[in-house]
Amino acid sequence: MRVLVVEDEPLLADAITEWLRDEPHAVDVAYDGAAALERLTVNDYDVVVLDRDLPGVHGDDICRELAGSGDGIGDGSGDGTTARVLMLTAAADIADRVAGLTLGADDYLTKPFAFAELAARVQALGRRSRPAAPPVLRRAGITLDPARREVFRDGRYVPLSKKEFAVLTELLRADGSAVSAEQLLEKAWDEHADPFTGAVRLAVLKLRRKLGEPQVVETVTGVGYRIA
Repeated sequence: MRVLVVEDEPLLADAITEWLRDEPHAVDVAYDGAAALERLTVNDYDVVVLDRDLPGVHGDDICRELAGSGDGIGDGSGDGTTARVLMLTAAADIADRVAGLTLGADDYLTKPFAFAELAARVQALGRRSRPAAPPVLRRAGITLDPARREVFRDGRYVPLSKKEFAVLTELLRADGSAVSAEQLLEKAWDEHADPFTGAVRLAVLKLRRKLGEPQVVETVTGVGYRIA
């Protein structure tokens, strides 16, 4: 998944980011509301972890922007965004939680919180932001279990890196359709990834090697990659 963490306390923001990257997710971070809005304009996120009490552009305003689909936040198309919002706040009062949910937040978590709980909530929201997928993905002799983070090829366990696992997940979710390198870069890497480094091509090369023969990851010329 692609996740945006919006938190003005740098230590907390960085800790959340590192925890979620270990899940693994592609995670970007913004330390204020203005930077968050800028990233939301150019990137398509599955989940936004949003601190409510931001200086400058308040978290409530960002939540309203995300909830309103008429301004094209997310992809510049004018169709809005499908990103789910997990709102963070130090206020534990029920009225505050109700207010946050009323603004359009999909979930609410009060500080202090356990990182494991935050990660579980992000994972749950991510499932809601996409079309439903089976709990275990299977195709061409490959079995991928997202919950256990396990991959098998014809019954043989295949150890994968975080990026390789993320790439394979996207290819399996496509159910035989081709996935472009840009789409894979969007979902498996964060905003600091250089699109000209060949990172996707290298990850696919390593994935093919680990999955073994016969090769199942096909190159679709001019389009991308697919698992037939």
